[in-house]
Parts: sequence; structure tokens; C-alpha cells
Amino acid sequence: MDYPKIVSRAEWIAARKQLLAQEKEMTRLRDRLSAERRKLPWVKVEKSYVFDGPNGKETLADLFEGRSQLIVHHFMWRADLGAGCVGCSFEADHVDGTLVHLEHHDVSYVRVARAPLRDLQAYNKRMGWRAKWVSSQGSDFNFDYHVSFTKDELAKGKAFYNYEMTEISIEELPGLSVFVKDAKGDIFHTYSSYARGNEEVLATYMYLDLTPKGRNESGAMDWVRRHDEYEDDDKNARQASAA
Repeated sequence: MDYPKIVSRAEWIAARKQLLAQEKEMTRLRDRLSAERRKLPWVKVEKSYVFDGPNGKETLADLFEGRSQLIVHHFMWRADLGAGCVGCSFEADHVDGTLVHLEHHDVSYVRVARAPLRDLQAYNKRMGWRAKWVSSQGSDFNFDYHVSFTKDELAKGKAFYNYEMTEISIEELPGLSVFVKDAKGDIFHTYSSYARGNEEVLATYMYLDLTPKGRNESGAMDWVRRHDEYEDDDKNARQASAA
């Protein structure tokens, strides 16, 4: 780690206030961006989607659970490992504490994965999460919202992801989608975000960005493990290599 200049407290306060001005501008920019997000046009969901859930067959409307807004975490399932992907699991670790607040603010949250429900439930039990899971296996849902890819797309090595044709080598990628239901029961798709667009929901990264060493990674999430797979030897090795 390269140490920055060491200064007096007065000099530090002056430098910190300069940075604070930039932080405030970023906060105001985030507010403006959020306002623009809310102005996006909506797309009516015309197709009927049916999922396997804890209550049997559930429609997209059922997932709202009486609320008017729904956040869907498009969760990548690693069928080859019989587990969720590390990055999606990392994101899932951040959700449980928010559920009570979302649900009391007219927002439901659900994880959707293209895997047998029994596998999702077993993994959920292993991870100790509380958020609801449903399986989209046998449904077009993942493909229609551009987080799962066909055999033809995989063979070509290109698919539509994050609003452009991009190179792909795996059958699934992550995302978040938002839906709203009106008083008549009609459902509309209002927003989807992919790749690093979902980074702000990862509180661990937000905390790391406050620290002197920052994210301290050579590639995105290259240090992240499923929370039951960390070992003290791993942590000590990372600390030694970063020193």
C-alpha cells in the first residue's frame, strides 16, 4: 500500500472539505438520476408468467403479495456446482435486513432463478436467507428480461445484455428488474439494471470505498466467497499480499 502525504489536522480538514464538496455534488447527481429513473416510460407486461414457488404455482401478479411494487433479483444459478453464483450470493447477503423496510414501504422483493425449486430452497437453507425464492424453470421470464441465453446465442458468443449486443460465454448473467401493478391489476415493467449497474445495493462495497485500501481487488469480486466458504488462511494470505 502506498501511503499518501502525512499532514496536520488543519491541512487534513481543508483537504477533506474539498472532497466533501465533490461528495455533495455526487449526492445531488444521484438524486437527479433517481428522479429521471422514475420518469422512464412503462411497458405493459402482456405475457403470463408462472413460477414454482413456496405456495405452488405463482403468477407474476402473485409475487407482489398485495403490494403495488416488486423488485426481482435475477439470480444466477450454477447448475454445474449445484449452488448460486458467488456474485449473486454476495448480493443476496445484503438483502435480509432491508426486507421489513421495503415491505412496509409498498415494495415486495423476490429472487427468481432458473433452477428446480427444491435446489433453490436447499441453497437458501444453507445460506440462511429469508427472502422469497421462485423458480422460473420452464418459463420465458429469464430470456425475456435478458438474463438467460439460448444455445444459439451461446454458440454465436453474443447476446443482448445490458442494452447492447455483448460477448457472452455463460448461459446466465445477473440483473435487477422492477415492476408495478396498478389498481386494475395490470402489471408494468418500469426498470431493469445489469452488471455494475446494481453495484450500489452492495453495501460491502460502499463500506470498502470508505477505507484506505478500498476494494483491494485485481478483478471484480475476485476476493469474494460464499459467506460459509471463507477461511482464516484465505484472509491472512490476502492481508499479507496487500501489505
